Amino acid sequence: MKVCVIGLGSMGQRRIRLLKEIDSEIVIVGIDKNEERVRKTIAESGINCYSDLAEVSDDMECAFVCTSPQYHASIIEECLKRNLHVFSEINLVSDRYEENSHLAKQKERVLFLSSTPLYKREMQILSERVKQNGRPCAYQYHTGQYLPDWHPWENLKDFFVSNKETNGCREIFAIELPWIQFVFGRIIRVQVLKRELTSLHLEFPDTYLVQLEHENGHVGSLAVDVVSRQAVRRLEVYNEDLYLRWEGTPDTLYEKDIGEDTLKQIPAGEYIHKQGYAATINEYAYRKEIEAFFESLKGEEPLYSFEKDKETLDIIDEIER
Repeated sequence: MKVCVIGLGSMGQRRIRLLKEIDSEIVIVGIDKNEERVRKTIAESGINCYSDLAEVSDDMECAFVCTSPQYHASIIEECLKRNLHVFSEINLVSDRYEENSHLAKQKERVLFLSSTPLYKREMQILSERVKQNGRPCAYQYHTGQYLPDWHPWENLKDFFVSNKETNGCREIFAIELPWIQFVFGRIIRVQVLKRELTSLHLEFPDTYLVQLEHENGHVGSLAVDVVSRQAVRRLEVYNEDLYLRWEGTPDTLYEKDIGEDTLKQIPAGEYIHKQGYAATINEYAYRKEIEAFFESLKGEEPLYSFEKDKETLDIIDEIER
């Protein structure tokens, strides 16, 4: 298989690394207009790199779109017109969703959208436990990290999470809401408090406290911020017969044994952590997601889609209003 990775920032580098691990026979080329990133990728990965998709040969089969989200729509369109199957990182904006979905069907190409937490074993276990319990639950979930700590090697002004349209809180919501709805069901109502607690002079609120109501009776309290100096993912799920706790990694999922009055760890899959990233970043889930993309080329239905993401972005728009 021949694959081009478009965008050679941190996510593009991760996809290249994992593609090599999945199958060393995959031919990978990189594309980025940033000469420094191109030089770094050639030195570290040993792959051929170009500044534009037009420079790449016509025998490519797949493209991984790993650029800043505001550029995804036009890149995806160009890839589809070149008859490439497309794996897209999260978009944060819904530009050309309908047009590109129609084009993908017309070209009979797979259009796959990333939603990495859906590929974590923890999310599947949480969903199983909540469904087995069969009664409405409440949950509290806090996720956040101080924005300059996301990419300390990069000027914050050059990082898309500092832009109002693709800001850091919006990205967190786009990452978290799909799995929250997978576990607890469709969101039917939101109530929001938002604040600016940092001195970063951002063009968007840096802290959101959101109350969520789900169609099947579950209710939740979601705190999202780019303020916390400790990178955090902390979840509690409870009703009178159930208590679950998770702190973002496979080894931190616990369930209360009410009869024995003890917290017991639930085995939740493999944990692969790369140095330099927050502890909650599990490389295993990113790898499973790529494998799911390749399975979708064989006809398997993906866990997420552009249609589902449009619904997620509509909820985020309501939260941000």
